[in-house]
Amino acid sequence: MPRTPSSPAVLAGLLAAAAVAHAAAPRQFDAIVPRSLPGSPRQWTYASGVAELALAAGIAHPRTRKAAALAAAAFFVGVFPANVKMAVDARRRSPAVRAAAFARLPLQVPLVLWAGKVSRDAAAH
Repeated sequence: MPRTPSSPAVLAGLLAAAAVAHAAAPRQFDAIVPRSLPGSPRQWTYASGVAELALAAGIAHPRTRKAAALAAAAFFVGVFPANVKMAVDARRRSPAVRAAAFARLPLQVPLVLWAGKVSRDAAAH
């Protein structure tokens, strides 16, 4: 199995950057919110950005790292349907967009594993 990064600071930074992206360019995230969710896509975009920011803060702090990293792993699983929607919607787009959208699907696995490792490492300290 490929090695996953273990740095909590890098994981927190990734989540914080994603949160900023949700706020700075919400339209691209609105487009991948599954239609079956209640409310507006923009509400989900902002809510997921807030969740990412909270997870980043929790992972950055040693006292909350274990629980926050475990929650991040669950979050990465929970947002997977948005990645599936992006891939399905990309079927009618250029080959480059399709390739990028489909390549994102398996990338969720290392994110889940990374968050799990950060949680386990935090529990060991």
